[in-house]
Amino acid sequence: MDITSLNAVQKYAASRPATEPTAAPGAIGEAASGLARDFAATLKEGEEIAMQSMTAEADPHALVQALAQAELAVETAVTVRNKVVEAYQEILRMPV
Repeated sequence: MDITSLNAVQKYAASRPATEPTAAPGAIGEAASGLARDFAATLKEGEEIAMQSMTAEADPHALVQALAQAELAVETAVTVRNKVVEAYQEILRMPV
């Protein structure tokens, strides 16, 4: 075996980790479930602050901030849902 082929093998072995996927196959599902938990927590926090504001326990500024966060979370979820539906419809339109 000559030195050039040995060099090529070493360079290939060194570059291989850069081309490997970084996430495990189940990582997408874990990320999605984490996002769903964060979404639910944001909505729950908004509801709790709204209930507290009805009994005059919460600051009106905190209520407005919580409602704005909940609105942003809902808008984000709707946008993601719309993109997923668009992608699904695009796949359905593909010729077989």
